[in-house]
Amino acid sequence: MRITIQEYNPDWQTQFENEKQQLLDVISVLDIQIEHIGSTSVQGLGAKPVIDIMIGLKDFKSADILVPQIQQLGYEYISRHEGIMPYRKFFTKRQNGQPSHNIHLVEIRTEFWFRHLAFRNHLRNNMEDRDRYYQLKKELAKREWNDGNEYANAKSEFIRLIEKRALAI
Repeated sequence: MRITIQEYNPDWQTQFENEKQQLLDVISVLDIQIEHIGSTSVQGLGAKPVIDIMIGLKDFKSADILVPQIQQLGYEYISRHEGIMPYRKFFTKRQNGQPSHNIHLVEIRTEFWFRHLAFRNHLRNNMEDRDRYYQLKKELAKREWNDGNEYANAKSEFIRLIEKRALAI
């Protein structure tokens, strides 16, 4: 499988804002925070054209009631990773048969929450690291992968380095 990395598209922010509003319209839990994460959330960073959304709940116990609410927006609930990540519910949406959006439903103030925001914010504020990450992604996209997880794992060392640096501040 090949990974396609596109040049940064300013429309990704608009796509996130539109999706965020739709989510706010259907989600019944009041204390939530919705964040645009992943490479599409970093201006100037090329990415797979998939909008990653992190929904933070004050209390993860309410996560189960949100599953059907999120599904009504066309998301598929993927539960197979919950054995290793019981603190996250994952959803994906497709357009024209291709992934277009991912949702990571987690509790606010957890390691997952802080790591993803720290990584995003660091790349937004550090052009050198943003560009290094972009170069890594372009190099990795030249390879053939068994699946998307294998590609994601190949980026892990760089991501953990940035997270460690960003969270040390």
